[in-house]
Amino acid sequence: MTQAPWPPPSVEQTPKRSLLSILLLWVGCYSTAVALSIVVTSSSVTGGDGNAAANPTTLVLALSALGLWLPFVFMLRWVARRAGMDLRTYFGLSFAKIDWLGIPLGIFCQVVLMNVVNWPLNKWWPNTFNPQRIETRARDMVDAAHGAWFVVLFLIVVVGAPLVEELVYRGFIQGGLQARLGSTWALIITAAWFTIVHLEPIEFPGLFAFALVLGLCYRRTQRLGLSMVTHLAFNATGLLLVALS
Repeated sequence: MTQAPWPPPSVEQTPKRSLLSILLLWVGCYSTAVALSIVVTSSSVTGGDGNAAANPTTLVLALSALGLWLPFVFMLRWVARRAGMDLRTYFGLSFAKIDWLGIPLGIFCQVVLMNVVNWPLNKWWPNTFNPQRIETRARDMVDAAHGAWFVVLFLIVVVGAPLVEELVYRGFIQGGLQARLGSTWALIITAAWFTIVHLEPIEFPGLFAFALVLGLCYRRTQRLGLSMVTHLAFNATGLLLVALS
């Protein structure tokens, strides 16, 4: 039998968590994150004397992202430590040479998969699912990022978001559910969860298809390396396509 090119999972015993426990931890973190994000962004928009501050939109986005991510990172560390392991080992945050395949896979998902999913929707509902409306959020972020602020935006979208989101959705949620519900239900539930939390219904079809790809990457390797590189390449391609158009 030919040896598979995938390195063995870094987690010897897959964590088993119930949907309720995952939901409660996620809701607690998300509620805290939203509150923290509101406080941080409101402080950046207004100065200490209550006057409006002249902070760039990208700075507000960066502070908001930090406010959203930090509670989840602390929660993930707590979960791993309760199991007597470090965060990287417990959630399978490791990389191998095979993970470089995530670059062409991410580009393919952004350039081909998204268009394949959205093409029939655009034909049936052209006023809703048109490319201009679908890329509105990305366009607004790029238009607001001038000069060096584009580098900050790139770090948020291409580095920070894939790292935190893969830890939370594939490592914590999908990894925790698959031992209890099975890999198929864990894949579907996580993909739907990941899609809905982005809060942009017009993006849901494409995001759900992409989330399934990320989930399959994780299910195949039981590590986050491949899904994280795929996510990174997907976000980088989308951001650059909007910036260069």
